Amino acid sequence: MRSTLVILAAGMGSRYGGLKQMDSVGPSGETIMDYTMYDAIQAGFGKIVFVIRRQMEKAFNESILRRISPNIEVECVFQELDHLPEGCTVPDGREKPWGTGHALWVAHSAVSTPFAMVNADDFYGRDALRVMANHLSTVDQKEASGCLVGFVLENTLSEYGSVSRGVCEVDQGNLVSIQERTHIARERDGVYYKEGEEAFPLKETELVSMNLMGFTPPVFDVMEEGFRSFYEKNNHNLTAEFYIPDVLKALVHQGNQVPVLPTSSRWFGVTYKEDKPAVQSQIARLVDDGMYPSKLWRR
Repeated sequence: MRSTLVILAAGMGSRYGGLKQMDSVGPSGETIMDYTMYDAIQAGFGKIVFVIRRQMEKAFNESILRRISPNIEVECVFQELDHLPEGCTVPDGREKPWGTGHALWVAHSAVSTPFAMVNADDFYGRDALRVMANHLSTVDQKEASGCLVGFVLENTLSEYGSVSRGVCEVDQGNLVSIQERTHIARERDGVYYKEGEEAFPLKETELVSMNLMGFTPPVFDVMEEGFRSFYEKNNHNLTAEFYIPDVLKALVHQGNQVPVLPTSSRWFGVTYKEDKPAVQSQIARLVDDGMYPSKLWRR
């Protein structure tokens, strides 16, 4: 049974200033998401599930689904504030989405195989998708398990501003912890992250998470349990969010091994509007090198 790819595409992209996941970067109008989907098909995934907001549905169907649906099975689910586990309700005044962990949880009705998840606005590279697909083909889908692809930090930086990354502590190939580091940027003498006004060095060879993670279907129960715990503690905090790395941390805490799968892929994305020309140039180079056709889809 082939694995499923879940694409989180509901975010607005506040730093970018719009629906960056639907912005074209390829020579025939392709989005970054198109290249992720193309790579997923090449890597052997059998289904793609999109997590979107309901108000995006029409534009998403017209710009994305009509291109990809002839090539692979697809399904959309909706991340809405009131799509919650039984017994949970939306607090008065809550407008902010519940976070990436909730976004992934809402896909449970559409997923029945081992699955990977990615962000819609990140370019992961074919090697990263292949590494993930190969690992998922070996797991026992009846047991709760997780994994993630670890990118080399120097392959994930933006030239136009700082980024946030989950820095992984790894022991014998398995995850020990993920530490969120913010305001990471390359300076003249190295790479640093900031806490307040103080800067701390990071090794360029650190393995970091870019939210390319894999799970088996029983992990949805772990997600729901984690969300309920989060909800009980934070339902009066109208901006608190439940994050996917918390699910991996729960698996580690329960004694599960969470493999960190290394990749040679170089990440790029459109965190800032200034990133877009560089992304277009990198895509054009990959097309020239024969990695991708100049037109990904026939329609």
